[in-house]
Amino acid sequence: MTNFGKRAFRIALGLGVCVPALAAPAFAQDAAEGSEQEIIVTGSRIPTIKDQGPSPVTTIDSDAIRANGYTSVPELLAAMTQNSGETQSPQSGSSADFTPGAQQVDLRGLGPNHTLVLVNGRRIADFPLPYIGRSNFTDISNIPVSLIDKVEILSGAASAIYGSDAIAGVVNFKMKEKLDGITLDYRHGRTQHGGGLSHRVTATGGWSTDRFSIVGGIEYLDQRPLWGFQRKIQDSTEDSPVASTASARRTFYRADYYDDYITPDAGTCERLSNLNFGTVALYNRPRYGDFCGSKESIGYGTIISGRKGFNSFASATYELSDNAKLFVDAQLGISKVRLMYDTTSWAFEQTSSSSDNYFYNSFTGQIEDWGRQFTPEETGGFEMQRSKQTTYSITPGIRGNFGNAWNYEASFNYSRYQSVVRWPQIINQKAKDFFLGAQNGLGDDDYPSFNANPANLYRQLTPAEYDSISADTVYRPYSWTSNAQATLTNGELFQLPAGPVGIALVAEYGKQGYNLRPDPLALTDYYYSWKDSDGSGKRSHAAIGGEVRVPVLDFVTLTGAGRYDRFGYAGRHADKFTYNGGIEVRPTNSLLFRAAYGTAFRAPDLHYLFTGPGNVESSVIDYYTCRQDTPGAGISDCEDYDVDIVAQRSGNRELKAETGKTLTAGAVFSPSRNFHVSVDYFRVSLDNQVNDLRASELTRDEADCRPDGANNTALDPNSPTCQAALARIKRFASGALMNQIESISINPINVAREKTSGIDVAFRGTLPTSFGDFTLSLAHSHVFKHTLVQYTGDPVENKLAADSGYYTPRDKSNGSITWASDGVQFTLSGTRLGKLPNYDEDAFIKASYLFNATLQYDFTDHMRGSLTVRNVFDKMPVKDPTWSSYPYYNTSWFDSIGRSVFLQLTYKLGGSAL
Repeated sequence: MTNFGKRAFRIALGLGVCVPALAAPAFAQDAAEGSEQEIIVTGSRIPTIKDQGPSPVTTIDSDAIRANGYTSVPELLAAMTQNSGETQSPQSGSSADFTPGAQQVDLRGLGPNHTLVLVNGRRIADFPLPYIGRSNFTDISNIPVSLIDKVEILSGAASAIYGSDAIAGVVNFKMKEKLDGITLDYRHGRTQHGGGLSHRVTATGGWSTDRFSIVGGIEYLDQRPLWGFQRKIQDSTEDSPVASTASARRTFYRADYYDDYITPDAGTCERLSNLNFGTVALYNRPRYGDFCGSKESIGYGTIISGRKGFNSFASATYELSDNAKLFVDAQLGISKVRLMYDTTSWAFEQTSSSSDNYFYNSFTGQIEDWGRQFTPEETGGFEMQRSKQTTYSITPGIRGNFGNAWNYEASFNYSRYQSVVRWPQIINQKAKDFFLGAQNGLGDDDYPSFNANPANLYRQLTPAEYDSISADTVYRPYSWTSNAQATLTNGELFQLPAGPVGIALVAEYGKQGYNLRPDPLALTDYYYSWKDSDGSGKRSHAAIGGEVRVPVLDFVTLTGAGRYDRFGYAGRHADKFTYNGGIEVRPTNSLLFRAAYGTAFRAPDLHYLFTGPGNVESSVIDYYTCRQDTPGAGISDCEDYDVDIVAQRSGNRELKAETGKTLTAGAVFSPSRNFHVSVDYFRVSLDNQVNDLRASELTRDEADCRPDGANNTALDPNSPTCQAALARIKRFASGALMNQIESISINPINVAREKTSGIDVAFRGTLPTSFGDFTLSLAHSHVFKHTLVQYTGDPVENKLAADSGYYTPRDKSNGSITWASDGVQFTLSGTRLGKLPNYDEDAFIKASYLFNATLQYDFTDHMRGSLTVRNVFDKMPVKDPTWSSYPYYNTSWFDSIGRSVFLQLTYKLGGSAL
């Protein structure tokens, strides 16, 4: 192999062939017999003719994506067994508040920021808003599934190859690049129970001359929203399995100083009964009293976000000579997303940093609390959050070869993600003036005094009146990354008796930055219950590394890599040397024993470093007060103890880098291209993990650390966890609010250690028969342990336990069976999610199953049609009799979309067959 074409390689993850099965490891027999084309194996930069390295890799190609009915990248990755962490869904509150429209991948349940996501082997810009208001992450929802050639998932540490973030593993999306002719594709989707209609149009093609070639593709997606009120399991509070949350929501309420509701005057609720589509009525909430409310307004949120988007990519090359080629890769995407989590609302508050929100009403002569929601009749329809997301990247470079076996590539990559996000808000002062009138000094107990007629509260607003007290808060965040990289590789540096020694060298320099650019008014008390924090910063990065592959015996190959990374930010720096080593033992061509050990790290997250002071959460459950009233109360027993708090948060520039270690070991048996089985053990440890302590966890820890009403204490008050919780939660020391929560501090810190270990098993077999080929694919991941030590000296916490506060499955499986014959193919695929903790965290809910089916038919060798049914058996989320929070199931793992159908037609103009 001496010419450029045979020596050309890409700085990307490895090639592999995958039949239309759910997911499968690549293996050497997939290559055409007699083929010795050099390729790049996942987790390595050294060209080799073997596509199975010391670390396990799962590959799913475009045929498998279509056959298994995946309509988006989040759906695809949700089926992968290694993706075991709970993440935000489109209908989660944290997604609506912090990262509208974005979704994540979380390998091994270590958090989205510990999985490195690449596109064509290169980093892309982070989503510009932080995950749960805390850390930066990569958004996978904007990656066009129809333009993907294959997805490769590397399990294990890869920092010695790819640098920071590759602790839990690497997910690489390889876009289509070998295209001839023009391929047109249309897909239409709809749900059986209504809502969620979708259209997708895709065009891909390529063109070349003797020296120049270009390939590209475009995708347009029109996804209509699906609403909560369109699904009977979540269209009313009556769907709650817990009595305490099955009562109506408060559309209007007045309460006295003791939080007892003040009953509306006779006929008040009847006069307002046309609101919320005619569902407002007089209701009673046990322990509190009567109010005007609606059971149905809770369904005014989206299950599937509306999205209209355009995505495109292009790759061009120009051959300067037989030994050098210029190239450029480019991507552009624009999406408009609409979603709604809940209706807008208002209640009296002195400031957003006050948890004592009562006023003295001279009209009634008592201390009161007022609040209300705003209905579609008043707002002029559903008020949705809207965002426009623009992503683009460009990578020019040159690649070639010199000497007998040296290959080089030099490139510069720039990627940017920017958004314009609009949240509907209530202007606090204008709302107070509208409902309460002007303040008249101070009244009883020095509370603000208003002469407020309750009739001002119990009235239907006109859209013009609503507009006078509301506005959109507009954020314009952006993030970017740039990186210059040079690589030098030689797959045949010199010969040993067992074969050639390979080497790869890499040097990088780049910068990364972000800027939240929030609405300046959102940093003040201008909006009701919305005082945000700012954040912006940048850092530089330099790295140098090397890798070697040595065949020490005919059947034994050793690999090793080392890399030094240095990050500079705000006059400080973080640096780390990482390394890995692997061994491949092949006693026969069909049997491989493999093992790999590697170290990894993650530089301090930009938002953890640079976020400004602000409020992150507006309310928590006061478990301590609940247990004073009801000793031994469980989690769901305290739902009525929801209180407004001030969660104070700012960045920490003293954070250390997170470090990790990964071990994988296993065996692969593949006697032919029709049979393959692999078993791999994994163990990942993560030290100095950076995380915010969640306010909800702190209040639970505090309740466990302080005596309840029966003077019982669940945890040692002197333990590090208790000391931290008690120090971070500040309560009023005197006065009418004595012992109530005043504020909570949730700054980011370095957490001690998290560990997980388990096993991955994969099988694939094909049985050729006279009436077609049958292919069975199975994969299973089982977690042995997943532990967390929050502070040094704390007891080890089992994250798989029902009472851990985490919803991580121990087991996850997928499988598919495909029959193919003479242009007809049928695939039935399924996923199994193991048992999860219930809402009360005192037991587990049962495992769940989801099945898809796809029938594909080739009308000609240039026209293909397919019919996909997702959720064939129309399964709803597993019932949890304790899940008292809307939508009454775990949205990280389930949805209520139900059965959906997709029709797809593909036609190719010119070129080879489909």
